[in-house]
Amino acid sequence: MALSLDDIRHLFDEHGSIAYSGEPVTQLQHALQSATLAEQAGASRELIVAALLHDLGHLLNLQGETPSERGIDDLHQYFALPFLRPLFSDAVLEPIRLHVDAKRCLCAIDASYHARLSADSVRSLQLQGGIFDDETVQAFLAKPYARDAIALRRWDDEAKDARRVTPALPHFMEIVASVALS
Repeated sequence: MALSLDDIRHLFDEHGSIAYSGEPVTQLQHALQSATLAEQAGASRELIVAALLHDLGHLLNLQGETPSERGIDDLHQYFALPFLRPLFSDAVLEPIRLHVDAKRCLCAIDASYHARLSADSVRSLQLQGGIFDDETVQAFLAKPYARDAIALRRWDDEAKDARRVTPALPHFMEIVASVALS
């Protein structure tokens, strides 16, 4: 079943107030901050939408707050894709699909990256398969949209500031509508 733009808005309205896995922001604040950081970086409209929707799987597959504390990997990076595929191109979908693997890759290629991860990100990293080895890093980096996924991952990690001011959801839903497939 495909989601409509109204369904996406409704998910944020209905479940956006859920805490974002042990962080000082809600799911909606995290999504808005991720999209804002992408927009400020001059990302494409598709990548801004990916940044907004990258954790939509958490809102579609509700596992309560901080499921990683209970040993649950909700596979959110995959969960939303069947619902979003009729609406968006791979330029939106692939960075979403790859953003968890981007964390696994960044831990392998950037010595300081792992040290900056939040406690929940470290915990979920183990549930998600751990740090990539050299061969897996190379295979990941060769994938289309890997670089976009890495950019998305960095915004994802930064989007946990309770004081960050962002545009409201309607601003980003206009961008979502502009890249949605007709």
